[in-house]
Amino acid sequence: MKIKFFFVAIFTIFLSHGQDKNPDKKAYKKRVLETVEIDFLASYYNQEGSNASVTGGVGNEDLEDFNPTVVLNIPLGEDDILTLDYGISTYTSASSSNGNPFDGGENRDKTTSPWYASSGASKVDTWKSLNIDYSHYSGDRNTIVTANLSNAKEWDYESFGFGAGSTKLYNNKNTSFTINTKVFIDKWIPIYPKELDSYNDTSGDTSIGFFYNKPIYDELGGVSNNWSPLNNFSIIDDKSRNTYSASLIFSQILDKNTQISLFFDFIKQDGWLANPLQRVYFSDIENFYMGNPQSIPIYTTKENTDVFHLADDIERLPKTRTKIPLGVRLNYFLNENFTIRSYYRFYTDDWGLNSHTLNIELPIKFLNSFTLYPSYRFYTQSKADYFQPYDQHLSTSEYYTSDYDLSKFNSNQFGMGLKYVDIFTKMKLWRIGLKSIDLNYSFYERNSDFKSDIISVGMKFIVD
Repeated sequence: MKIKFFFVAIFTIFLSHGQDKNPDKKAYKKRVLETVEIDFLASYYNQEGSNASVTGGVGNEDLEDFNPTVVLNIPLGEDDILTLDYGISTYTSASSSNGNPFDGGENRDKTTSPWYASSGASKVDTWKSLNIDYSHYSGDRNTIVTANLSNAKEWDYESFGFGAGSTKLYNNKNTSFTINTKVFIDKWIPIYPKELDSYNDTSGDTSIGFFYNKPIYDELGGVSNNWSPLNNFSIIDDKSRNTYSASLIFSQILDKNTQISLFFDFIKQDGWLANPLQRVYFSDIENFYMGNPQSIPIYTTKENTDVFHLADDIERLPKTRTKIPLGVRLNYFLNENFTIRSYYRFYTDDWGLNSHTLNIELPIKFLNSFTLYPSYRFYTQSKADYFQPYDQHLSTSEYYTSDYDLSKFNSNQFGMGLKYVDIFTKMKLWRIGLKSIDLNYSFYERNSDFKSDIISVGMKFIVD
């Protein structure tokens, strides 16, 4: 309750600071935004790897995602802007489809392997999101107050968010200070691994329902009736996930060529912070399988096409998490054609995960309207306290996950972008003029076999 009162108080202060000190002043004032602007963004993402968290840290991670987004910026008088951001993310995932690996797939005789995608409902999904942002500028343009609402939903998860922020400019706008606050109230619609869900439905009877006429095999390949999940499997008792965040940003122009920004974030989460679809296996519990028992010895290899390891439990993690990122941006303008943009971030949380991020981008302007911007990003992190690879957890542990996003790894990302700017919007279709086009490609890889590609395009239009 104290947290809620805090955010209400902050929001009230922001609104009071955002009022013009002299609303009756009649002098001409340039609009913050002269006309309606439309941004169209689209990206295609592709990844592959062999450490799928849905199948306990081993298995196919192939995923494809297409994400179109439309952003509408609308001037509301001289001092106010309303921004509407609507996006759709449609993905196909071999990993998440294996929530139920037994329901048929690309090969009917190869449906019980973590290396093949099933045809389940979780294979293809659509994430829809809507963000509404309001910005108010003071008469002297030295104070900016913002408020925002957001909603996003997919098949097993829904999120509602709201927030407020304020920016103050000082020293002839050479210095700025920003504070932002956000709250997300999220809810799981829990989907469990098929074998665990069915075990719960039959009260542990593996001779009926889903299990009927499906032999279960032990580690040696013999038929067995001894399989049961840890503690007979308990469903999640809290379907909520709440996130509270506050961020501080300080920016300073040091001289005509140099700008520095410092930022600090504080993020607090509570509720169900694990994913109920992700399996976990324990090294001190006997393993049981469905499918072809002859393939058990090669289970963790891609040669396994027809046997599946029954889950011991789902991922379980603490119900609170505190995250603290802090960092610095340094931009140096060599001349009108060359700029160096650098970024460093340190992150730590109370789950034992620490990380470092270093990014550099070198925009190169040419032919007046074009900018080429190569980039490089290095990232390294320690493993979370609760992570272990496939089949290496102990059943005596309170918390456990085999999600490799929480493992120790290093990664490199290489990018190349090209931007075209039409200052005078000479290219027009009816009343809509093209202001800019932005194309970007990035390649990402970890020091494992995980890698991904992303291609994105952004276009900005002005409505006369």
